[in-house]
Amino acid sequence: MSDNPPALRASDADRDRAIALLREHTVVGRLTLEEFTDRMSAAALARTHDELEALARDLPPVSSPGASRRSPTRFLVSLFGSTERRGRFRLGRRVACLLAFGNLDLDLRQATIERDVVTVIALGAFGSIGIYVPEGVEVDLHGLAIFGQKGERGNDPLPLPGTPLIRVFTLSMFAGVDVWHTPRGWAQKTLHEVNRGIHAGAHKELTP
Repeated sequence: MSDNPPALRASDADRDRAIALLREHTVVGRLTLEEFTDRMSAAALARTHDELEALARDLPPVSSPGASRRSPTRFLVSLFGSTERRGRFRLGRRVACLLAFGNLDLDLRQATIERDVVTVIALGAFGSIGIYVPEGVEVDLHGLAIFGQKGERGNDPLPLPGTPLIRVFTLSMFAGVDVWHTPRGWAQKTLHEVNRGIHAGAHKELTP
């Protein structure tokens, strides 16, 4: 007979506190948007306190300083060329994407999001703008496409509680503006691989 006491069962309030703690670490830049959604999903399914504690075991107390010294990204511009912003970069209240005769990609999968609501302003002519977010992050897309198109691609499951809202305002002429909901299992895929996989319908075979 084992001498180890049984693991303590977690309550809904315990799971909510764990998610709130993960959100605080995201705001100060310790977790990327994709890391946050992965751990938050695990917290929502956790059955015991041990499972919840394991999600923050590699994180210091939230009271300790940890804000990044990098300046937040506020503008992306592509003129007669191609611009791609990806990796661990900071995003504040808003970012403007300006395009003319080219391509511009804003990959938010590894970004650190410092606000509950982030506004992306996408203005483009004669080209394409792609905005990439992990599945489960809520997107609110508005705008006008003149002789072009705007839309969302990929699975769009119900947003996970606690994730930031990505609000996208677009105005395009002879250009396309697409929001790509990227499966969390595709974290290591390039943008080209994400595009190709969603176009082929591979995302539909994954469990949302």
